[in-house]
Amino acid sequence: MPAHYTFGREVCGDLEQALRREWLVTNGLGGYGSGTIAGCQTRRYHGLLIAAERPPVGRNLFLVDLDATARVHGIQYELACHEYEGAVVNPHGYRLLESFCLEGTVPTWVYALGPARLIKRIFMAAAHNTTYVCYTLERALAPIHLNIRALCTGRDYHSQRRGADGYQTQSIVGGCCINIVGMSSTLSVTADRGQFIAAPDMHWSLHHRLEAARGLDSTEDLYMPGEFKLILSQGESVNFTATIEAASESAPIAMQRLQRHQAELIEAINAASRPPPPLWIQKLALAADQYIVARRGPTDGTTIIAGYPWFADWGRDTMIALPGLTLATGRTQIAADILRTFAQHVDQGLLPNRFPDGGEAPEYNTVDATLWYFVAVHEYLRAASDIAFARDIYPVLTDIIDWHRRGTRHGIVVDSTDHLLRASAPGLQLTWMDAKVGQWVVTPRMGKPVEINALWCNALWIIGQIATQIGDTGAARHFQSAADVTRDSFRSRFWFEGGEHLYDVIDGPNAPSLDSSLRPNQLLALSLPYRVLDDTRARLVLRVCERELLTSYGLRTLNPEDSHYIAHYGGDQRQRDGAYHQGTVWPWLLGAFARAHLALYGDKERAASYLAPLQLHLPDACVGQINEIFDADPPHLPQGCIAQAWSVAEILRTWLQIHSA
Repeated sequence: MPAHYTFGREVCGDLEQALRREWLVTNGLGGYGSGTIAGCQTRRYHGLLIAAERPPVGRNLFLVDLDATARVHGIQYELACHEYEGAVVNPHGYRLLESFCLEGTVPTWVYALGPARLIKRIFMAAAHNTTYVCYTLERALAPIHLNIRALCTGRDYHSQRRGADGYQTQSIVGGCCINIVGMSSTLSVTADRGQFIAAPDMHWSLHHRLEAARGLDSTEDLYMPGEFKLILSQGESVNFTATIEAASESAPIAMQRLQRHQAELIEAINAASRPPPPLWIQKLALAADQYIVARRGPTDGTTIIAGYPWFADWGRDTMIALPGLTLATGRTQIAADILRTFAQHVDQGLLPNRFPDGGEAPEYNTVDATLWYFVAVHEYLRAASDIAFARDIYPVLTDIIDWHRRGTRHGIVVDSTDHLLRASAPGLQLTWMDAKVGQWVVTPRMGKPVEINALWCNALWIIGQIATQIGDTGAARHFQSAADVTRDSFRSRFWFEGGEHLYDVIDGPNAPSLDSSLRPNQLLALSLPYRVLDDTRARLVLRVCERELLTSYGLRTLNPEDSHYIAHYGGDQRQRDGAYHQGTVWPWLLGAFARAHLALYGDKERAASYLAPLQLHLPDACVGQINEIFDADPPHLPQGCIAQAWSVAEILRTWLQIHSA
């Protein structure tokens, strides 16, 4: 697998630059490993083994790091890097880095240790809670000595652990097992060469600077069970395995599986585009794969992680991301599996909004996840022509429509006077603009939101298309007529003549009942399969959104001229959530904007130009991934989750659509 996004000493040796760049490895279960290219943990979510014990949730952090010390010709080199309370950084292993790169999705470090060159790679086993850390001595004048200390914890990945109590170490062949109070699983750390010497100790008061910036607890103590000692000669490797499972395959076999899988992904994306897409799009195809995970439990199946490091699978995010993560890369069967998985959780006509980390019952506080499900089904059927699936899913979809017409949870119901969909639930956040702090719903949007009704109109049109496919002609005519009536009502009621754009919400519970805030939600009336707005007004909407909301990395969520606009995302939870949809830039909206532009003007080159800046973002922040959000004002610094499913999906899908049109 070729290396992408290579950094030399000018980045690796600069602590601030090396700390701002992060890496991510995943296992297809919701588990992952993540850190900075400097090797210093700046988040509570950084570690080598964050295991998903109830896939894709139940995520617990077990192994934080392996601290390596090398002795070369009598000189000792410390490869580690940590930050402690008081902003003390020690040691400074990043200064020894000659380079960092991604080989496929495998983060790879090259250390220059005098005349010796030591390479480190980190990856996970597919479908297993197992992480491998592999060291290879590529070049040396003589054998080198390596001492490796495991830094361990046992906790939910949202928390921090303090103190030395609760750890018990047992030596085993090749390493040790660590039992941790409060954890149902046992961590084992082994090496395929060398000797493990048990010598329990603690690593005190590590500081997570990004947690401090978020106003959260930022200090942690880590347990060290002992030390691995070994000698490497030129060309030799040592492979460390960290796992909570009874058995694991060897690191070389796991690496072969990963490389074969990624080669197949690249082959599929190349086949989907002629000529083959550029390297950054191929890289996005590998990034897309990291979000597709298994759901295990009462209903097994496939789902999508909304974002790393802290999100689980969300209904809304899954349905928006599904076309880009699966269909754009030719994996229609995975798309069908995901759609069937979520169909099992439909209740009172609603898809779950969120599956909690603790395994509790799904939450249904959403008005749009279910409507996005219709769009995802439509895109799947368009790609796969799967009539059997259409027949199977049709009763689920008709039941959803019925529930929305007669009324379901949270005041979600069709208004019989104008055929538009209302959602009004005080204290709940029902649209994708869902920030809430305590009892404060930042953007409640109660009434009839613009994108919800564009989606509702599409749901009626889509079910009419499916009814036609399976031969239910009477129902097809009924649904098509309902879609047309709803479309006409939408055009009449949502147009804001004074601003030449669409109202964001109409018929709200408080005066004024018409919200004319300029937000990007209206773009969905232009970019969904069934375009709700006529060409003339669609061009006006696109123009004002381009003028006021478009940035290099996505669309602002609010006009900068609005008094509620917030230029920077940061601070404690209240400050962050207060800015989340009040100007903050979201990349996933760029897909809708570029597709709408292509549909209205047919200019491929210009449509593609809106996506191009994301290519320059990929080597920044989480290398090879796209962030969840960016600051509203230049330079639009990356914020939020370091890797977001719908950010990657919508850019990948839209680029391929533009170049295949």
